Amino acid sequence: MGRRRRRTGEDWKVLARACTALLERVPELVDEHLTELHAYEPAYGRIVPYDQHWQEAHEAIRIGIEMISAPRHSPRRDLEHAELMGRRRAEQGMPLELVVHAYRHAGHLVWDALIEGAGPDAGQLAALMQSATTVWSAVDAQADRASEAYRATEAELRRRTDEQLQALLDALLEGERAPEMVARAAAGLDLPEQGRYAVVVLRPDRREEREPFHRQVRAEGLRFLWRMRADCEIGVVAFADGTGLDALADLLDGRAPGPGGISPVVTGLTELGRARRLAELALRTCPPGTRQVVRLDRRMAGALIVGRPDLAELLVTDVLGGLLELDPADRAVLLETLDVWLDCEGSAGRAAGRLYCHRNTVFNRLRRLEQLTSRSLSRPRDLTEMTLALDAFRLTASG
Repeated sequence: MGRRRRRTGEDWKVLARACTALLERVPELVDEHLTELHAYEPAYGRIVPYDQHWQEAHEAIRIGIEMISAPRHSPRRDLEHAELMGRRRAEQGMPLELVVHAYRHAGHLVWDALIEGAGPDAGQLAALMQSATTVWSAVDAQADRASEAYRATEAELRRRTDEQLQALLDALLEGERAPEMVARAAAGLDLPEQGRYAVVVLRPDRREEREPFHRQVRAEGLRFLWRMRADCEIGVVAFADGTGLDALADLLDGRAPGPGGISPVVTGLTELGRARRLAELALRTCPPGTRQVVRLDRRMAGALIVGRPDLAELLVTDVLGGLLELDPADRAVLLETLDVWLDCEGSAGRAAGRLYCHRNTVFNRLRRLEQLTSRSLSRPRDLTEMTLALDAFRLTASG
């Protein structure tokens, strides 16, 4: 085989003359281009109106032909146009592969037309062949620039969409009830306006969180939409038929990297603001240091206490006033005994097993509690007050 001939100045002149002649055929090339694109994929015609597509293709092919034979350091108007088209096609929703295919197809049409224009002139054909790299490098650069602009625009559009959806979710969680806004949120978030929902509020320890907790939570029959905030994570849970709070609590408790609260079930998007407030109230019933995720319907007494901290403080002072004067270690033993005894449903024997002491020791501690509080654990009203006061002390005074 002979050595490949290097491109010369005469080759460039041949290419320039061929490109100048080809500019007169641009409308013909555009017609052929669009006909073949639409035959390849009808979506071209559905996405971009024909007249608009024709004008855009005409400009792109004309600029592309002009740039093929332009001086080396000329401004790359073809790349500027490709960037514009990449952004526009992303906004129109045309798949990226169709955008790239259009550029490749136009490149083939232009190259075939250049070769066809050489006719039987072997010298002109050889000169054009030396320019093949120039032509296809230009086409590749245009396709690459359009792709880059497309991806950047697509990412920006996705970010804007995400922000809009987050704003709709925020509005629901803040208690927005305007019918038009709720309808827009339902459509955007793909949620029924009427349905069974709950709200979860988590306060994770982010120092220990290797992967965001919301990405780990999956369960059949439960759909989660999460809103990340500076001090908490809020999840809206949509229940499928046959699922409810039991399944949700089982999924979350013991897995969350921090405490959490679960609202009762509500029956529509307009109730999500109230559900969020109730979930926050449930979260506030979690003692310091716990990682429990608790249901409000299982923490009603504690919720009443944290909901009125002023009354909780009065309750502690009134019922536990005598204990508050004890040495902290002594006070802690008595309160722990009461707590365990209540958990054991009033069984001194079971409480003694949990506390690693004799049952008589439990009785002695309980009698001392009765003396210090001036209440009797055998009277239901007194027992209720002492139980509430214990919760109030744990949730407020010790917090």
